[in-house]
Amino acid sequence: MPVTKAMVKKLFPPREAWSHKGDYGRLLVIGGSRLYSGAPALAALAALRAGAGVVKVLAPRRAADIIASFAPDLIAFPVRGDFLNSWHLPDAFRLLEEADAAVLGGGVEQRRETAMFAEKFLEKNRKPVVVDADAIQVVGNRKDLAHEKMVITPHAQEFFQLTGVQPTDLVKERMGMVERFAKELGCTILLKGAVDVISDGKHTLANETGTPFLAKGGTGDVLAGVCGALLARGASPFEAGCAAAWMNGTAGQMAAKGRGEGLLASDLLPYLAQAILGK
Repeated sequence: MPVTKAMVKKLFPPREAWSHKGDYGRLLVIGGSRLYSGAPALAALAALRAGAGVVKVLAPRRAADIIASFAPDLIAFPVRGDFLNSWHLPDAFRLLEEADAAVLGGGVEQRRETAMFAEKFLEKNRKPVVVDADAIQVVGNRKDLAHEKMVITPHAQEFFQLTGVQPTDLVKERMGMVERFAKELGCTILLKGAVDVISDGKHTLANETGTPFLAKGGTGDVLAGVCGALLARGASPFEAGCAAAWMNGTAGQMAAKGRGEGLLASDLLPYLAQAILGK
């Protein structure tokens, strides 16, 4: 059974007139490094476009300064150094106290000290969290870190790093494989591909929206940000994974019209809300 627009729209009820930004979720995005600043910026902007009320970004100073320049909507907290490490855990947990959910991993690079940071963060955190990019391998090495409030968003190679198994391109077999490992880990897995597969070990759905033009750096960061926003707004991990995949794919289809090969991950951002509105 595929994810449908009706399923997604249920997560976006009409807003109350007297509501405030805190009613729509506070998200913490943790990521970035000396080389990569775009990944956490895209995730944060996507989260805002997906309806999150407040989004804060924790990143190494150079990345944080660049992220802050992307848009005045972003709140960036710089930490010392070029890479995340265990010294930054107190800052991360301080910001996490104010958040409803977190996104971890975009742009962090594969470094021992950063892997230790991610491991220690995940050991203590029990709020809803999206684990993306290089943070996925940390869970692959420490499967006990997975829990029911976690959504892991691998592509095929990252799925191998997580499970030790290379996923097939056959959708039916892919669905069974993702369901099996989601059940074993006790979390939700969103395996990205031409057809995305989402499972919490009990329920498994396929997302058929998307386009080959989404095969470009940064689109996975947009997906992670949308998923994080939905978690912060109170969706279950399975609901958030399904809706994020559908919104990302639909926004990609809309943005690809007239752009084709020139599609950028940032082009998806204004189409995320339009995907729900149907415009």
